[in-house]
Amino acid sequence: MSIALGKPKYRWGNSIARWLMRLTGWRIHVLPPHTTRYVVIGAPHTSNWDFLLALALIYFENLPIRIMGKDTLFRWPLGIFMRAIGAIPVNRRERTSMVDQIAARFEQEQSLIIGIAPEGTRSNANHWRSGFYYIALKAKVPIVMAYLDYGNKVVGIGPSIKPTGDIDADFDKIRDFYSGIKGKFPQKQGDIILIEK
Repeated sequence: MSIALGKPKYRWGNSIARWLMRLTGWRIHVLPPHTTRYVVIGAPHTSNWDFLLALALIYFENLPIRIMGKDTLFRWPLGIFMRAIGAIPVNRRERTSMVDQIAARFEQEQSLIIGIAPEGTRSNANHWRSGFYYIALKAKVPIVMAYLDYGNKVVGIGPSIKPTGDIDADFDKIRDFYSGIKGKFPQKQGDIILIEK
């Protein structure tokens, strides 16, 4: 499922997304990353509604974003759904790390967008996990910052950064971008602190 941006893959979904955005008063704002290979991070993540808004963004912009899942989830019958949404199986039993497995996928595919929620939970997250950073660094692809701003009713994709290897300096840029963006339940938003996991 390697698709170039702009292809009309999600034609019906695109129409539904446009209708939903008009109905709810939400806006979509996108800064195109000018590449079809990147890691996109989504934050803040405080509600189940985030998933629907993310889907609206995906269908509205025809973005073939793929998520990762444990390979055991790809067994019948759930595997049918996982493959339908383009999820990528990750084998956590092997010594090869998740970072190495996903970086290898970038080497194999000319167009690949991996979506990651660095908070990892809807509950109050007191840190972000660093896996997304090391995947992008190893694969030599940019990190693109997607966001759900309930305060201004905007869902979108912001600027991108190319990891330099100086994770503290790079993370300062990411933190600066997300400062001021409010989730549906701001009380569930912890400080954006990086934990090496």
